Amino acid sequence: MQNINSFDFTNKKVIVRVDFNVPLNDNLEVTDATRIQAAIPTIKKIAETGSVILMSHLGRPKAKEEKFSLKNIAPKLSELLGKEVIFINDCIGNNVKNKISEMKNGDILLLENLRYYPEEKKGDTNFAKQLSELADVYVNDAFGTAHRAHASTAIIADFFPENKMFGYLIEGELSSLQKVLENNKKPFTAILGGAKVSSKITVIDKMLEKVDNLIIAGGMTYTFIKARGGKIGNSLVEDEFLETANKLVQKAEDLNVKLILPVDIINADNFAEDANTIETAVDEIKDGWMGLDIGPKTIDIFAKIIKNSSTVLWNGPAGVFEMEKFANGTKQIANALVEATKNGCYTLVGGGDSVAAIKKYKLEDKVSYVSTGGGAMLEFLEGKDLPGIVAIKK
Repeated sequence: MQNINSFDFTNKKVIVRVDFNVPLNDNLEVTDATRIQAAIPTIKKIAETGSVILMSHLGRPKAKEEKFSLKNIAPKLSELLGKEVIFINDCIGNNVKNKISEMKNGDILLLENLRYYPEEKKGDTNFAKQLSELADVYVNDAFGTAHRAHASTAIIADFFPENKMFGYLIEGELSSLQKVLENNKKPFTAILGGAKVSSKITVIDKMLEKVDNLIIAGGMTYTFIKARGGKIGNSLVEDEFLETANKLVQKAEDLNVKLILPVDIINADNFAEDANTIETAVDEIKDGWMGLDIGPKTIDIFAKIIKNSSTVLWNGPAGVFEMEKFANGTKQIANALVEATKNGCYTLVGGGDSVAAIKKYKLEDKVSYVSTGGGAMLEFLEGKDLPGIVAIKK
């Protein structure tokens, strides 16, 4: 494995796997360029002395649908780079090879959506080989897809046994996660929110072995509350995981980890912005009502723990923050993280909804690190090997 800082890219054609799976509006314009911006340092570094061939997926196309074409990304990419990006409407074949052969040092070319070919998701070796034939060097800078064993994220690396490496984005992600999981300063607090216990069981289980405090928030709160006999009304619950929730609480006790649940809740009589609301204890929700956000007492408890921590990991919102009426809990967690960061705490925010929340309140530059990988980050926290990472390291 090579290192992007020390590698000599002079006169090299470098194929870079980026994650340009970004949201577009009805006019097919990029509405959030965070992932594109995150790849810019790597692109610029290579383009100083070599030429850059960028490949990515966009959405889940079933055919060559126009709305999933990466040509829609090229204008924003050109704008952020301050130079024109060449776009070509395929990602393999002679036309692509011919175009690449004309590239000069400093040129940047964007290939068409990899997922126009089903071979990409299948991890097809021949497809990976055709991609590899376009370049001398392979760089993976797509952490968001590192947990997928796709042709462009894992298989292609085998064709570059000597000339493969991570880009700056993945290096930063791995360094930050390592800092949180292995080299953290105590007290270490993890805040795990989101809708379902089922999607976070393994993460909760693993984090209990590492943290001092584990804060549970969001929809999965109510599975824990019902498991201990509380009344949760019509709140979201996974009845098949009640026993699991109790086992996790017991594990926390055995490990002397503080597992903190909400104590008060903002209830709604309907899942809607204009719903009627009342505030109750978390285990006294009336029939016909549902918990959609944490209450003021809980906010105070969570904020105090966060501000007294030296390391904090946040994954998952505290409520339905997309609706302004139920956004306060998530917003106050974000504010507490900012306050903690100011006081020297290392704060890492990851997971699609948490990232969306921190950006909604324009606080992303006021925490230590914002991860670009939702599923990849969760699998990393679970202790799984990510194919895109293993492929570079082996």
